[in-house]
Amino acid sequence: MHLDNRSALLFAILTAAFLGASLLAAHQAQAGKPAVFTGIIKGVAVGGYDPVAYFTQGAAQKGSKDITAGHGGAVRRFSSEANRAAFLSAPEKYAPQYGGHCAWAVSQGYTAKGDPNAWKVVGDKLYLNYNRSVQRTWEKNAESNIAKADANWPKVLD
Repeated sequence: MHLDNRSALLFAILTAAFLGASLLAAHQAQAGKPAVFTGIIKGVAVGGYDPVAYFTQGAAQKGSKDITAGHGGAVRRFSSEANRAAFLSAPEKYAPQYGGHCAWAVSQGYTAKGDPNAWKVVGDKLYLNYNRSVQRTWEKNAESNIAKADANWPKVLD
């Protein structure tokens, strides 16, 4: 089969596109679970709760659909413009550990949803757990569980 220059160019472009799409699909299949848990509200971290409010108000407070910021591949909602500004100035300070996945699960070597109502701030870091019952178990030895989870993160995403 003989190809003219235009056909050869088209063939090369289509082959490159096919190979690129195949490599992308293979990479995504190997990438594992997303680092930020967004399973409660699709694409929204912390189940739509304001991550800054845990620190400033000591409470789980729902964020507004009108006050948001993107970070880490997910949308974050805030209850005030001031909280959004605080988050944007130091997201690593306010974002929950382990991407909002359950801290107990990560300490045990797997991932599970993090419930924004099952939370605790330890050492100026926010941790979410699967539910309040799991949180009580996790809290009995929080420092040890944090050390285990830190050792497992982010390997548990694979």
